[in-house]
Amino acid sequence: MKEFWNEKFNTTEYIYGKSPNIYLAEKLKQLQVGKILFAAEGEGRNAVFAARNNWKVEAFDISNVAKEKALQFAEANNVAINYSTQDFLEINYEENSFDTIALIYAHFEKSKRASYFKKINRLLKSGGYLIVEGFGQKHPDYQEKYPKIGGPKNTDLLFSVEEFKEEFTNYNFLELQEVETSLNEGEKHVGKGSVVRMFAQKK
Repeated sequence: MKEFWNEKFNTTEYIYGKSPNIYLAEKLKQLQVGKILFAAEGEGRNAVFAARNNWKVEAFDISNVAKEKALQFAEANNVAINYSTQDFLEINYEENSFDTIALIYAHFEKSKRASYFKKINRLLKSGGYLIVEGFGQKHPDYQEKYPKIGGPKNTDLLFSVEEFKEEFTNYNFLELQEVETSLNEGEKHVGKGSVVRMFAQKK
């Protein structure tokens, strides 16, 4: 998987663009600035946006190519982000240390997600916020109509509202729904798609 993402990111272009995800940016503007973690952050568009808005940023991804591009992007914007190259289960941040955690198109195999979500729960402070946007169960229908929309071909990687309800029982859901949206993120997310959005606060 690391080789797959290294190859995908190995271009001078920022394949998902340099602008932040719109949903993420909208939610961050509602929150008090603090310490945030970006999982599977890729080329850094969201991490750099947060840093430019005075968040203390931690990020990780399995791709070292993505990390290099993210750090270059941060430097070009005169901000600092702490970015590590590791798998989800390898991360070793202090428990209850983040005010916000963001998963933006951070898709993982269903067999691994439960353990990943438990780790997220341990890292997030009580009262902290979780922001998620990722492709949902209805997305394959959109992939046929909009071939440039991207997203996993394997339906096992797609999110569902029901899964989040089951996994995050100790959260208040401020928003949790699967919706149609139009994306224009670089060259890999272009067109209409179906996404699950979650904005939740840990009890």
